[in-house]
Amino acid sequence: MPDVVIYCTRFCPYCVRARMLLDSKQIDYTEIPIDQQPERRAEMEQRSQRTSVPQIFIDDYHVGGCDDLFALEAAGELEAKLGLSTEA
Repeated sequence: MPDVVIYCTRFCPYCVRARMLLDSKQIDYTEIPIDQQPERRAEMEQRSQRTSVPQIFIDDYHVGGCDDLFALEAAGELEAKLGLSTEA
């Protein structure tokens, strides 16, 4: 199973939607709440080259934000990236 990391805030609706999609697939992920750990924001910005939340990573692959995560799902590519299927 890949290492999934989501930089987020507690009340961001896009963060909530991204977590709901990952939860629906029963994927374990590490949540880094930058509103509670502001020192991690610089880490998020350096890794993603973006300032908005959520920022989602599957291993070293930068998915992007919530819309990007749902685009992967719509394209049928998310399960493969998460190691839930045998397709690459």
